[in-house]
Order: sequence, then C-alpha cells, then structure tokens
Amino acid sequence: MEIWQAAVLGMVQGLTEFLPVSSSGHLILAERLLGTDGGLFFDVVLHAGTLAAVCVACFPAIAALFTREKKKLLLLLLATLPAGLAGVFLGDAVEALFFGGRWLWLFFAVTALLLLSARAAAKRKRAPRPLGKRCALAAGAAQAFALIPGLSRSGVTYCACVFAGAGREEALDFCFLLSIPVIAGAAGVQLFQASSASPPVSFSCLVAGALSAAAFGFLSLSWARRLAKRGGYLSAAVYLLLLSAALAAAGASGIF
Repeated sequence: MEIWQAAVLGMVQGLTEFLPVSSSGHLILAERLLGTDGGLFFDVVLHAGTLAAVCVACFPAIAALFTREKKKLLLLLLATLPAGLAGVFLGDAVEALFFGGRWLWLFFAVTALLLLSARAAAKRKRAPRPLGKRCALAAGAAQAFALIPGLSRSGVTYCACVFAGAGREEALDFCFLLSIPVIAGAAGVQLFQASSASPPVSFSCLVAGALSAAAFGFLSLSWARRLAKRGGYLSAAVYLLLLSAALAAAGASGIF
C-alpha cells in the first residue's frame, strides 16, 4: 500500500463514518477501486482516527454524561448491548455471508429508503418525545442489523430514534454519542483478530490513514448535522439510490 492510498482510504472512512451512507460499504468500494487492502490492523487504525474525531467534537456532551445527564449514559449503555452481542455472536457469520460486497447495492438502497421514511415520519410528528428506553432499544436493535456492509450504522440508528418519537437533533446527538462505544468495540475486536493476521502495512501508511480519518471524520460530523437539519438526509438518500442503481447495473454487466 502506498501512503497516498492510505490517506484516501482514511478520507473515505472519515467522511462516511458519521454520514448515513455506510463507511464499511464505501471502504470496500474504495479498496476495490484502488486495488489494495490494508488488512485488519489498518482498519483498526482508521477506526481509531474516527474515534478520536468524535471524542474531540463531542467532548462537552461526553463530560455531561457523567454529571448532569447520567440518565442518557444509561440509555447509551442499553443501546450498545444489542450491537455488542450481535458483533460477538454473529459477526463472523455476517462477514462470511456478505463478504466481497456483492450485495452493497441492495443495502445502500435499503438505507436510502429508511432515510426517506424517517424524513416523512419526522414531518408528520407534532411534538417529539424525550429520549427513553424505547428509543434506546430501537437504536440498539438497528445497530445490530448495521453489521451488514452497505447498511449505514449512523443512518439506521438515526432512523430508529426518529421512528421511536425522538426529534431530529436529539436523535442525531444520541447517534453521535452512541458511535463512541460501537467504534471502540469494533476496533477492539479487530485488534484481537489482527493479532494473528498478516503483518500490517508500513508505519507511514498507518499514520497517514489515521490522520486522514480523524480530519475528515471531524468534518463529516458537522456536515451530518447540517444535512439532517436542512432536509432530513434527503440528499444522502438520493445519493445512495443513485449509487445503488450504478452498482446494480455494473454488477449485471460484469463491470464491477
């Protein structure tokens, strides 16, 4: 792997981790287009970069969890459990079933339809409900399904919160905070698996990937907030539908 390839993959990871477009799906596409694969340890480093970005951007909200918002902390822990259990017991089966990304087109489309449905649901609601166990459990269950490449973790958790009655901004803030234990857990699992994998890429590539993922992850957090406020992720849904159609056509013709 070249340094520029590591930086590009870090950019892809950072930009798509917090936007509702599936970072895992886009990383698979980027690696196939670049003709490279950094392996598990490289994926851990990219996750560490986006984890650093969200921790810096959400530091005031994180600090508040241990002071005046302890109830939200408990809700975050509750929402983390389903994804954690699914990752431990179903992660290998999901990876084997969807390995290679041949179904990316389908789950990009599913994510898009969920975003459009959540946008319509948010418009119909008169007054949002406060965050509660219902929202936490819905977000947790959604995260478990987001193990599938192409199904956006941030997208489906946001939609789940909106369907459960939360307002757009509150749902978005909850999803950002929920990404911290999920990204950290995914990185931990990958690090354990990488201990017996092939040697990692060069140190310079690791640094380039991590810095790129952190920088673009920080940007994507603000972009995600703006997109959600302006149109309820309408532009993201349209993008995913177009990408899904392009991938389906490329797959049918044998191009990709």
